[in-house]
Amino acid sequence: MHFNQLPIPEQVLRGITDAGFSTCTPIQEQTLPITLSGTDIAGQAQTGTGKTAAFLITLFTRLLSSAVSGKPRALILAPTRELVVQIEADAQLLGAHCGLTIQAIYGGVDYMKQKNALLDGADVIVGTPGRLIDYLKQKIYSLKHIEVLVIDEADRMFDLGFIADLRFILRKLPPFEKRQNLMFSATLNPRVMELAYEFMNTPTKVSVTPESMTAERVEQCLYHCSRKEKFPLLLGLLRRDGMARTMIFINTKREAEHLHNLLNANGFPCRVISGDVEQRKRMRILDDFKDGSLPILIATDVASRGLHIDGVSHVINYDLPQDCEDYVHRIGRTARAGAEGKAISLADEDGAFYLEAIEEYIKAKVPTEWADDDLYVLDYVRTARPKRVVDLKRDKPGAGRGSDTSRRTTGRSAKVGGAKTPAVTVVTAKPAAEGEAEKKKRRRRKKKPTGALPADQQKTTTTSEAV
Repeated sequence: MHFNQLPIPEQVLRGITDAGFSTCTPIQEQTLPITLSGTDIAGQAQTGTGKTAAFLITLFTRLLSSAVSGKPRALILAPTRELVVQIEADAQLLGAHCGLTIQAIYGGVDYMKQKNALLDGADVIVGTPGRLIDYLKQKIYSLKHIEVLVIDEADRMFDLGFIADLRFILRKLPPFEKRQNLMFSATLNPRVMELAYEFMNTPTKVSVTPESMTAERVEQCLYHCSRKEKFPLLLGLLRRDGMARTMIFINTKREAEHLHNLLNANGFPCRVISGDVEQRKRMRILDDFKDGSLPILIATDVASRGLHIDGVSHVINYDLPQDCEDYVHRIGRTARAGAEGKAISLADEDGAFYLEAIEEYIKAKVPTEWADDDLYVLDYVRTARPKRVVDLKRDKPGAGRGSDTSRRTTGRSAKVGGAKTPAVTVVTAKPAAEGEAEKKKRRRRKKKPTGALPADQQKTTTTSEAV
């Protein structure tokens, strides 16, 4: 189906042409005829199939066809900052000819700049629940004029603990029959559908190819290896396949930093994004990865959802995810919008325990390949793990939140395997002042009871005085 076959305004069609779209994807073909008629919908489809464009086209069509009553007129909720930035970029492109103001609201960036943008008025707000509630409680903006509500990746809202915040926002909106509600996600579990039936106007549920959880054009393969063999195998795969634009997913931030140091030391430039990286820095790293100046991006699951990056040729699960749903979202970063890609997973002693749940969830076996001995690179440059801070205050009896200001003592570096290991920072409690220590040690003496002494003591005292 072509977009010009649908009742879409000319301004929106021009934005679709600018984006390079001509025909509808399966999720767009099934949902747009329903949503353009004003019906609420809960849509499920594979990641990277065009869900964002589906609800944006509906949103712009609705706003252009109704009279302006106030601002903001539409609200899009997303669980992560990266997804908010991605949705705003798509909205700016598709709605470039609609004359609507679009504003992203999320944490980690200029607080006053976003506050002033809301005070100036925005037609469409795209944001994460936390900062939206912050401004809402300050009465910076109001939700009483919302005509369209979009909840993207609602299952992730539950996973990240945003459900209470989400319900708070939804209760501030106009009645559900006075607005159009759109919910799109790669997975729609019973908890999400319960939320949909509570806050939406009898939504129509649409699922596109639910029996196949992963994208068809993703070539999957799995290598079994020990924990010590993972990096030599990864290095061999990178050298053999010459992966131009690769995303490597890992479960913990500390291991991600260690892998980052190893890859850079062995001639593979890369960067890390995780929840602890400052937001502006995360955006710069993503921009470098998108424009091709950064060939390898290491990420925790903060980047596994919602990011649309063209040309990602390989996704590597250096650690298999503990949540089987995250496997689908990770490998969905490649083979997006009809392209082809490859997803490689490395299963060590721990990751093998998650494999059964993953294969049961995707309803398919992940093809296993066995690496030849010459694929393992053994003569690589080794680096030490990032320094670890050891807090001795936690182990000291009686030390707690009221302890004195800590002081840090740094040990000397030692050479291990030809490379210097970073110094281990030890945090110890600062000794208390001498006067306070003496006061703690000193015990109160028991006062002698007042009154007459016993008879035997009185006699002893009298005799002593006589002598």
